[in-house]
Amino acid sequence: MPMPLWWGHVNKRLFNPRAVTGGKWPVLTHVGRASGTTYRTPLDAHPIDGGYLFVLVYGSRSDWVRNVLAAGTARLRVDGSDVALTSPRLVDQAEAFRALPADVRRPPRLLRITEFLRMDTTTD
Repeated sequence: MPMPLWWGHVNKRLFNPRAVTGGKWPVLTHVGRASGTTYRTPLDAHPIDGGYLFVLVYGSRSDWVRNVLAAGTARLRVDGSDVALTSPRLVDQAEAFRALPADVRRPPRLLRITEFLRMDTTTD
């Protein structure tokens, strides 16, 4: 895993609340798999053909990833609009890079990111 999970916990408690209220980042709304609590997580969401791609900086063991995979749906607030997402699935680096437009920067190799989450847009 590229980034240590403890750093993810710091982000979750300290930086994420500021990013959510700041309105500059896309925010994924998802439901806790055990608690049923609604969570809002600021993420770097990349629009791709038919959906969005998320770089899993902390790997697929992150709470938000496990919540989305368990629920099968989420909502993304991007540029002031809500987008319904469905069919979450983990994809490898090769598939992710094929889906990303050529002008989108890839994660640095130094981070050793190998997992990505892909979700399809849907209409509710």
